Amino acid sequence: MAGFGAANLLYSQGIRPKLYELRARPGGLTSSFNFGNGFVFDEGIHISFSKHDDVKRLFAESTQHKYETGQVYCNNYWKGHWIKHPAQVNLHGLPTDLVIACIGDFIEASKIENPIIKNYQDWLLAAFGRTFAETFPMVYTRKYHTTDAANMSTDWLGPRLYRPKLEEMLRGALEHEPLDVFYVNEFRYPTEGGFESFIKGFYAKAEVHCDHEVTRIDMRDKALYFKNGTRASFENLISSIPLPKLVPLIVDAPTDVREAASRLACTQFVVVNIGLSRPLDMKPQWSYFYDEDIPFARVSYRGNLSSRNVPPGCDALQAEIYFSEKYRPLQGPPDDWIEPTIDALIKCGIVANRDEVIHKSTIWSPFGNVIFDLDRAAAVNTVHGFLRDIGINYCGRFGEWGYIWTDHAFMSGENAAKAALRAHDRETATLETLS
Repeated sequence: MAGFGAANLLYSQGIRPKLYELRARPGGLTSSFNFGNGFVFDEGIHISFSKHDDVKRLFAESTQHKYETGQVYCNNYWKGHWIKHPAQVNLHGLPTDLVIACIGDFIEASKIENPIIKNYQDWLLAAFGRTFAETFPMVYTRKYHTTDAANMSTDWLGPRLYRPKLEEMLRGALEHEPLDVFYVNEFRYPTEGGFESFIKGFYAKAEVHCDHEVTRIDMRDKALYFKNGTRASFENLISSIPLPKLVPLIVDAPTDVREAASRLACTQFVVVNIGLSRPLDMKPQWSYFYDEDIPFARVSYRGNLSSRNVPPGCDALQAEIYFSEKYRPLQGPPDDWIEPTIDALIKCGIVANRDEVIHKSTIWSPFGNVIFDLDRAAAVNTVHGFLRDIGINYCGRFGEWGYIWTDHAFMSGENAAKAALRAHDRETATLETLS
């Protein structure tokens, strides 16, 4: 997404850049997979809820204006209970003792003026009180981020966690789904071809070279070397390669920069794809799961995004199970998680029995989401400073090493392209002065 954001901006300025892609086809995390049996799956849960008019227009044009729209509805599963998201204002229907404890602790936490916040755990306790924090977001943090809240910073939160007023929490405990406070509202999703269709319209704006894994970057000679034995020169370089992979490729990268890059952590995930022989009677686009004995953190419902994702009369879902090299390495092949996932889906009542499962597969992604652990900030500053000094324009989720969505990734690529153009203009002006 970031690479084609850069390509689109450069193309608008009369430049058709060369784009080197590691995989056999472009797409990255926005890739979609058609298994030839009517089921189309994405590489994880993806929808577009951009509020940026230019991005919305470009994505729409990429699909030739063939996309679905709808109102986002997502919910939470906890020990047999389904409640609307976010849980903190939708406690209605949970065990009475739990609801009383959540509200009581919330009131006590609200009395503390200027609480000391050193990490995400401190923030959760101050924002929600101990019972809610320990029952819901702290558990989810371990499942989704693969580390404890006490090991995470708070500079990624933004609008992602809603901090309610007491009145909102009480109303949500007494009434069924009284409030809409989720930061995601309207969503868009391509009618055909999965989420990847939002970027297919940009492919022609770059000279795309697939199966080109970079093995060496020489900034002095301005040359790229690839695993397939080829070499390419460049004038200006824009990179969305994940920072821990990028820095070791750079000739003469300093030891302190290499060490900083090695401290950066991100999640990896197994997506378990399940196709069913019947439609699902499920309202949400996706659900969150808090039970620690359920392996997946989230499930998305493919037919609720577009009916073209599934064969007629069928449905499908995707379950995301998270790992990380730093905190929770994957043990064994991804397919080992298929049967435990089906067991958990049956336990939750989403799947009735194994007889209705007509498709099962997995997608492994080595880069999922950036983990905002306490090592991140200093390490990112060191790496980014080095890249700026040597003239590599970084972009995307793993170039910026931030918690950014697809529209922001696209715009990150645009910004990197603008920086490359400014550098080109400065070089041209210097050459003209010297001549």
